[in-house]
Amino acid sequence: MKRKILSLALSLALALSLCSCGEDYDFNPDDYWTEGEEETPASDRPSDATADASQSSGDAAADISALEDGLTPMGPEGTWTVMVYICGSDLESEDGMASSDLEEMTSALAADHYKIVVETGGAYEWANDVSADELGRYEIHEEGIVQVDSVPQANMGASETLSDFLIWGAQNYPAERMGLILWDHGSGSINGVCFDELSDDDSLTLIELQQALSTASSVMTDKYEFIGFDACLMATLETANVLSPFARYMVASQETESGYGWDYFSIGYELAWNQGIGGDQLGREICDSFYKSCEETDEESSCTLSVVDLRKIPAVVKAFDAFSADVYQVTENDEQFGDFAKAITQADNFGGNNRTEGYTNMVDLAGLAVAGSQYSGNAAAVQAALSDAVTYCVNGSDHSGAGGLSVYYPLQVQGSSELSIFKDVCVSTYYMALVDKVAYGFANAGNISDYDNSGILENDTWYEDWFDDWGYLDDFWEDYTEGESSAISFDVEPYLNDEGTYTFVLSDEGYCNTSYVEAVVYKLSEDEEDLICYGYTTDVLVDWETGTVEDNFDGYWFSLSDGQCLNAYYVESTDDYDIFTAPVLLNDEETNLRFVWYYDSGKVEITGAWDGMSDFGAAARDTKLQAGDVIVPLYDGYAIDSDAEYYYYGEEYVYTGEDDMNFTFLPDGEYYYSFCINDIYGDYLFTDSVTFYVDGYDIYFDK
Repeated sequence: MKRKILSLALSLALALSLCSCGEDYDFNPDDYWTEGEEETPASDRPSDATADASQSSGDAAADISALEDGLTPMGPEGTWTVMVYICGSDLESEDGMASSDLEEMTSALAADHYKIVVETGGAYEWANDVSADELGRYEIHEEGIVQVDSVPQANMGASETLSDFLIWGAQNYPAERMGLILWDHGSGSINGVCFDELSDDDSLTLIELQQALSTASSVMTDKYEFIGFDACLMATLETANVLSPFARYMVASQETESGYGWDYFSIGYELAWNQGIGGDQLGREICDSFYKSCEETDEESSCTLSVVDLRKIPAVVKAFDAFSADVYQVTENDEQFGDFAKAITQADNFGGNNRTEGYTNMVDLAGLAVAGSQYSGNAAAVQAALSDAVTYCVNGSDHSGAGGLSVYYPLQVQGSSELSIFKDVCVSTYYMALVDKVAYGFANAGNISDYDNSGILENDTWYEDWFDDWGYLDDFWEDYTEGESSAISFDVEPYLNDEGTYTFVLSDEGYCNTSYVEAVVYKLSEDEEDLICYGYTTDVLVDWETGTVEDNFDGYWFSLSDGQCLNAYYVESTDDYDIFTAPVLLNDEETNLRFVWYYDSGKVEITGAWDGMSDFGAAARDTKLQAGDVIVPLYDGYAIDSDAEYYYYGEEYVYTGEDDMNFTFLPDGEYYYSFCINDIYGDYLFTDSVTFYVDGYDIYFDK
């Protein structure tokens, strides 16, 4: 709980600063583009179609226009400049990942027709000769990294720092095709990208990114050929919408990225050999080489990377707005709204979204359209427009059906700050109204019968009014206790029946508001003073026709091969396996162990580690374990007398790289079992616990 409150406080501070930065910001692309005097030379570049889409988002949303007629390339035909904005953060200061990618860039084939120029900063220290005391600017050459300029230390999470680099790059390295890569942690639509650890981990939000691109456009005569994110979670509809006036293509990942990131050797090699390559083809090479590098480290299962034609985004926005309007009108009925919200929680999502790793609230746009397909004839139009816009993508088995772009949806409401940020980048007023309804239900124990947001759609100043209205969420969080405000209710309260099965029956309202049911297991410590949490199990039987739920617990638990049970949390399911996570110390650093359970074989396999979402909203990159790594399981401990919370540490385990996990029958002792019922508003209810005992391979509940 402490982490959640701290994260909320930091997010709120960030939101307030963003509101001041974005105040009275009225974006018009025509104010920033210079009309060229010559026609664009013929090349393999696709012709740019004009799209007409109404924008119904906040005052800082992009005014989408074609902007193609009369644009003039920045440099000679066949030339490329790729600018890489490297905010090193802890990825560099702790692991040297930025230095590793800079070395990759230097190893690529050199050619006169392309340049890679880099700005570095945002890290306490660098593993190479880059100085942490300034913002360094470098040309990447075959013989090494050559510094060509520097500017005083500045916050890389500020729009003016990025725009200064972009203006410098455009003026000193103009080319027919200009590319931009933003390198660092990413966080999706809310906290953005590039978290500067020298500036309290401040980040570039989408609004700040938009402001930087707008300012830099004053010295450009053409769009960027592509803008890419070597960062987690940035392939979102909100990101694409913000970028669409400034670039032809976006390359980004829906999911977290591996620690190694993009393959810059392959990118440079492709630029050198294929002089006429366009943004779409280069994006495909970025995707393919990234996926191949993930395969080499056995991390391809969670891999995603998309190439998005930004000229097609207005059509996606238009279809999504029509879809949201349909769903908004139909789901004014509380039961239908509950069915819709329940369906969304079953859609693919990215970045964890669980109690131990934190919430990104990034949900697959295609999956969201499927969730609302019974309410809107425009669901198919959303999927068709999305498929047209995403020209290429690579997906690992964890996300085999992902559509290439995510959208923000509050799987767990984080507070008014998050919603106030989202309202400024949301592409549809109707969708914003749906999101607001979820927040209202979260703060009112699922009671949405008196909810009325009709004024939102009638009032031109709803943004200002709404921010004041969201104050109720902050008051709610101050007194929030997990589960006490849940939207769950029963026809039959939880009880232990004569057969020794723990069971209950949901009421009609409780059924409507239930997303899924799991169970939590606690072990009584040997001194009988503490409860030690062993985590959650999905081994629960749910009859969705009658609302009846029963335990299906057999006493087996996920464990390391030395017999230590893990504090396991469910993450998500695929067609072939379930994904779980468990808090651990890995080489004395706190993180989360990711592992999968395969249905057919019953095998349990470690896939890597992930730090989860930081207190300041950044998504960590995935980490691949190495033989010899030391794992120490962590358990949530609760003192029975004082309710104090702490970590309980397991024993050291040395990772071997094979057969490190299996199922183990729980150790002998006294345990407590409680259902955890997750509702559609992101809250959950713990039932009263029942006692059970393990003795050898016998397990029995205490009536």
